[in-house]
Amino acid sequence: MGEYEPKIELHFPDTIPAAKGSTLKLECFALGNPVPKISWRRTSDVSFPNKVKLKNSNALLEIPSFQQEDTGTYECIAENSRGKNAARGRVSFHATPHWLQTTTDTALPIEENLFWECKANGKPKPSYSWLKNGETLISEGRVQIENGALSISSLNLSDGGMYQCVAENKHGIIYSSAELMVLASAPSFSQNPLSRVLKARSGSDVSLDCRPHASPRAISLWKKGTEILQRNERISLFPNGTLKIANVTKRDGGSYMCIAKNQFGTASTTGRLIITEPTRISQGPSSTEITVGESIVLLCQVTADPALDVAFSWAFNGQPIDFHQDVNHFERVGGSFSGDLMIRNIQLNHGGKYVCLVDTDVESLSADAILVVKGPPSPPDLVVVEEVTDSTAQLSWSPGQDNGSPITGYVIQGRTPFTVGWQAVDTVPEVINGNTLTATVVGLNAWVEYEFRVLASNSVGMGEPSPPSTKIRTEDAVPDTAPTDVGGGGGTKSELVITWEPVPEELQNGEGFGYIIAFRPVGMVTWTRAVISAPSVTRYVFRNDTIPPFSPFNVKVGAFNNRGEGPFSTIATVFSAEEVPSVPPERVSAKSLSAADIEVTWEPIPVTPERVLGYEVVYWEDDTKPDTVGKVRITGNYTAVNVSGLQGTTQYYLAVCAFNTAGTGPQSVPVNVTTKKPSPGQPPQNVEWNLIGSQLLLQWDPVIALETESEVTGYIVLYRRHRNNDMYSVITNKTSVELTLNPNDNYVIQIKTLSEGGLGEGSEPIHIHQLSMGARGSRAGRLCTLSLSPLLICALSTLSAS
Repeated sequence: MGEYEPKIELHFPDTIPAAKGSTLKLECFALGNPVPKISWRRTSDVSFPNKVKLKNSNALLEIPSFQQEDTGTYECIAENSRGKNAARGRVSFHATPHWLQTTTDTALPIEENLFWECKANGKPKPSYSWLKNGETLISEGRVQIENGALSISSLNLSDGGMYQCVAENKHGIIYSSAELMVLASAPSFSQNPLSRVLKARSGSDVSLDCRPHASPRAISLWKKGTEILQRNERISLFPNGTLKIANVTKRDGGSYMCIAKNQFGTASTTGRLIITEPTRISQGPSSTEITVGESIVLLCQVTADPALDVAFSWAFNGQPIDFHQDVNHFERVGGSFSGDLMIRNIQLNHGGKYVCLVDTDVESLSADAILVVKGPPSPPDLVVVEEVTDSTAQLSWSPGQDNGSPITGYVIQGRTPFTVGWQAVDTVPEVINGNTLTATVVGLNAWVEYEFRVLASNSVGMGEPSPPSTKIRTEDAVPDTAPTDVGGGGGTKSELVITWEPVPEELQNGEGFGYIIAFRPVGMVTWTRAVISAPSVTRYVFRNDTIPPFSPFNVKVGAFNNRGEGPFSTIATVFSAEEVPSVPPERVSAKSLSAADIEVTWEPIPVTPERVLGYEVVYWEDDTKPDTVGKVRITGNYTAVNVSGLQGTTQYYLAVCAFNTAGTGPQSVPVNVTTKKPSPGQPPQNVEWNLIGSQLLLQWDPVIALETESEVTGYIVLYRRHRNNDMYSVITNKTSVELTLNPNDNYVIQIKTLSEGGLGEGSEPIHIHQLSMGARGSRAGRLCTLSLSPLLICALSTLSAS
């Protein structure tokens, strides 16, 4: 067919109606070659809203949820290279009626007037009509209808029923229903009676309400006692039945009756009016100053008419005080006419305005006071280190709140990694007054990291500290502290050992810290120096074959760092290493004292070039294995020592040597000795004791030693007094003993065997309690048998004192 301009084959109507909320679709179909492109526009040049959708290559225009603003003329344009064509259609808007205002169920007294109005919106605008009980209402007489409004004057019982307002246009119809109830009843005070007792303050105005439930409205009449009340300069009678009495006095008190009447009946209600004297706050709270931590009572006492109920409450800074929530600080105290407030352990946040509120049946009163709480100052702020040297730091700060008492002074504290907590520091000025906000901290250590804080004080006390300053490091300096406790000695041959107490890190004053060791033989002038660059080293050893043994040297130790050398310590005398003793002791002998003890004796070493500080005894069991050695060392010029803790019936080898700081000398020729058999392992049994007065007789069975044990040579009775804890003993070769005890003390007694092997096992302890039994001197004699069993059997006999 060749190319030709677009031709729109499918037209939409010139006028297209669209309902509110519906989805409108406009379709435009065109032929042409080349294939035409379709576009849409509104002739008013108003752009399409975002909700508009174009589908099927723009052939279909869809407008969802159609609204009034979407109306207008829409144009479809088909265009290609040969030309264009267009089709138009006007879209109109219509809507069914919907309610803007409806009616509600209503109850009105007979003879009242009714007015109902309903309003609806729609396109086109709806018309109105009214139905009663399904029947159309006509506007005539008492019933008037005008543009959706219904009015009925002077209602009667026949007007009651179900009413409907009808709104309609050509697109729809809607209904609004409501029920009208016409009320007719005699007056009744069942729901609104007068209060049985009414109270009013003398001089005030009183209103008494007469509000019966009645249809139609009742006519009210007031009586005081039997007298009908009439209007005058103090008495007002209102149409709604309210009685108002101005500036009441005691004479106005009494019984009041309201009588209500309509055509259906009569009703009355009665109440008693009591006129009370005005309430007066006789003692209210007083403004005062108080210190943190103290307690106070704010007074609130009233003079009130006895007929009144009085209630007290308190407010703090405009908020009611909850006495249940803050029981730790607030408490109400006082009687029925006193509402005093006790505040315990007052804190800074308790300062402010306190109001006592007094409520009675007829009036409310209040009294207030300002409580100023004084406390230590709040922490200072913004502590800044402004200038630092090797020993000083200049500080500044801003003051905190003085909390009711002027700040009188400041204290500065410092902390370093080497201190335990915060410490007071020296300052210039030495005493910082409350008007000073800068100070210089002095006496600081060089090259140490510090942080500072400031505390303020006033007449109440010292406040909390400020936040710490930023950490700063003092400048470095030459060391000003010398090492202490310089000494030494010992070591091996040809050595001079020098020791000292290191300088603490906080006193090293800078980096590159170390020690200078200076020494010289006593009597010489020239010092030999050595340098150690390790600050933690505490020992220096000088080795030289020319050093004579145990020769005295003058020694001093100094300190240095990258800034230079510091002071030296005081001069100390230190001896060079000595040589070990060169000869062994002679005439060594050993004797077994018991199963566990050996006594070793020797002759002292004669004078030798080497010092002898003491002697050392070494011992072992097996001569083939002398490495299994025990040692006993004794310092001084002794020639004997006991070796203890040995095993019974065992052969020991023993040797003696001398020692000094250089070590031990050669050992003597070993000697051997065998320890005695061990003591019997069986304790004395069947111990019996008989107490007469202060005399205690003890008896026990003899102990028979075993083949491997030492023979029993006797017994030792050990007894200890409870009062002074002194221990006493009695030795016997018999199996009984008699003891004289103090009658005013308690005792613990034990029996052990004696043998060459030492003390044997002890019997079970015997507890003897205080002997005095009574004021008249009667004594109890006890006969008790003690065996290995824990059972103790005693025969008790009563003896009379002579």
